[in-house]
Amino acid sequence: MAHYIDGFLIALPKKNLARYKRLATAAAKVWMDHGALQYMECVGDDLDHKGIGYPFPKAAKCKHGDTVIFSWIVYRNRRHRDQVNKKVMEDPRMEKMYREQMKTPIFDHKRMAFGGFASLVEKGM
Repeated sequence: MAHYIDGFLIALPKKNLARYKRLATAAAKVWMDHGALQYMECVGDDLDHKGIGYPFPKAAKCKHGDTVIFSWIVYRNRRHRDQVNKKVMEDPRMEKMYREQMKTPIFDHKRMAFGGFASLVEKGM
């Protein structure tokens, strides 16, 4: 079964990891409450690969003291994604998170990459 995925790549100052985890945990609840099939937030662990492809820290434009957050949300299809995201954006919990994030930013939004993807190959889970 093909799915639709929203993907994110974020450069995150390591000092903000605990704050980011709290924000991501709250956001995950909102997305799952509104019908997302899966919500994943991953922090870079093994990122120093010299000479193999294009490293995530470079792609995320990491600065000294940053790490990479790689995350995704899974939906049934693009239409389902649009329906879920509409509900998420209308949820008062998101407005509260947004206000807190803008007051004291956890990461630089200009260095965040985001996109919607149609699955090509799926195995497992």
